Amino acid sequence: MISDSTALDSAFLALADPVRRSIIARLSRGPATVNELAEPFEISKQAVSKHIQVLEQAQLVTRTRDAQRRPVHLNPARLEALTAWIDQYRLVREGQFRNLDAVLQSSAGQRGAKAKEQ
Repeated sequence: MISDSTALDSAFLALADPVRRSIIARLSRGPATVNELAEPFEISKQAVSKHIQVLEQAQLVTRTRDAQRRPVHLNPARLEALTAWIDQYRLVREGQFRNLDAVLQSSAGQRGAKAKEQ
């Protein structure tokens, strides 16, 4: 799980941009080159490269060299770490909601029992 505040900040800042989120979504289907990643956008390949650099700095993607190609790959371990960080708070909230549901059901049951007595 990611515990370093700086690492969390860089990852969430990287994911705050819709172009970078689209790049992550595309990479979830498999590696791609900058040219392939740039196709759906009306921005320059240089701008897409800068977005990829931000994602690399946040360790959300990696690049490899394959002859003349430099495919970009998703770093699933990093995304899993972000998900784990989010889940720790989600699970706490779910527990609180379950407790609230139990109190409300108990209260409703008590009201129903009082209504039958009258």
